[in-house]
Amino acid sequence: MTVMAERTSQMSVEEFEEIALGAPETVTLEFINGRIEVKQVADGDHNTIVQWLARRCMQSRPDLDLYQGQGLRVGAYRQGRARPDGVLAPEAHFAGHGEWADPAGALLVIEVTSYDSDSDNRDRREKPSAYGEAGIPAYLLIDRESCTVTVHSNADREAGGYRDTHTVKFGEKVIVPDPVGIELDTESLKNYVR
Repeated sequence: MTVMAERTSQMSVEEFEEIALGAPETVTLEFINGRIEVKQVADGDHNTIVQWLARRCMQSRPDLDLYQGQGLRVGAYRQGRARPDGVLAPEAHFAGHGEWADPAGALLVIEVTSYDSDSDNRDRREKPSAYGEAGIPAYLLIDRESCTVTVHSNADREAGGYRDTHTVKFGEKVIVPDPVGIELDTESLKNYVR
């Protein structure tokens, strides 16, 4: 029988929020699974991908907004803090919310991988678990290293993560299921990788 040690949190959520408030603009801090994560500042290709996705979402679903930089309370008991590259939600949904909003109402979170050493653990493992636990219906991962787009759907709050995962190579079409209900042609993403 394998027994896994329970991870001890580095600090309280309140302590993290105080540190994040004073962080320089050159880094983005997140608090996932009880530890501070540092996201690399986005490069031009990363930002272009997020804008590409924003245009596709607006064309397909003009009733939704793609929020960039909106912090979310995620994970078990909302004790994590994530700042996805994009959050798709109904128009004006986050008006009046603070820096770290409740994820209720978010339909989709988007992450675009960075070329840093922690992207594998952060974007491919920890974020799907935290976003699924938070009950966010879908997670879209645009992976510039593997040149793939992965749609995680059917959130599983109890187990953490998502029940369904579908991955396509750049150049193929992928459907983000309801409640988003859009199809993305990923051909142009080939232009934004190293």
